[in-house]
Amino acid sequence: MPIIKSAKKRVKVANKAAILNSKTKRSLKTALKAFSASSSAKSLRDAQSAIDKSAKKRVIHKNKAARLKSRAAKKAKAAGVKLSKVAAKKPTVVKTPKKKIAAKKTTSKKK
Repeated sequence: MPIIKSAKKRVKVANKAAILNSKTKRSLKTALKAFSASSSAKSLRDAQSAIDKSAKKRVIHKNKAARLKSRAAKKAKAAGVKLSKVAAKKPTVVKTPKKKIAAKKTTSKKK
């Protein structure tokens, strides 16, 4: 058990990170198993989402994520899954011009 305060904190932080990483790994494995069982478009989308999330959190390396996504897409294509390209447009955001607020000049009177 560490004696120094910063070392104690590092143990706590490392334990929290290990728990979060294990949850992310578990959700990734579950999504990949669900995809391999059904090979549907929805399960492919869920698997790719789980892969991207785990790579973003740096649980797995980005190259491993790319490799897993490639293999999943290849398997889906071989299974005859129709990958529908989502042509949904991004919602257009109407930007309203911000009013320029003149900075108030504070004049202090000194005597």
